Amino acid sequence: MSALPKAPGALKSVDYEVFGRVQGGGLSVLCVVCVLALIVLSHYFPNQYTEEEARKLGVVGWVKNTSQGTVTGQVQGPEDKVNAMKSWLSKVGSPSSRIDKTNFSNEKEISKLDFSGFSTRY
Repeated sequence: MSALPKAPGALKSVDYEVFGRVQGGGLSVLCVVCVLALIVLSHYFPNQYTEEEARKLGVVGWVKNTSQGTVTGQVQGPEDKVNAMKSWLSKVGSPSSRIDKTNFSNEKEISKLDFSGFSTRY
């Protein structure tokens, strides 16, 4: 027996963790001032690309750098948009990132969104 088709606009939630060179820029910079500027910017805007992509796709949730050097978070929204974000997290990421693998967990259908936007957690 086949499963019932999902209702259009069904909401989905998924947790993620991205592994690789996914925090900061990984740039070799000789200028001390430039290095300090990069550190300050990466502290205050560590996940700007993830936030921008989430907003562009129309999903909500959060992103956070971990002390283990990974990026973790949660994405919620319509299933097709969540799937597009999952693809971006797995294959694209920020311009200076190198994604080795992305783990997704706790993927489930939800009845309502838990967030009103997408934000960086510290």
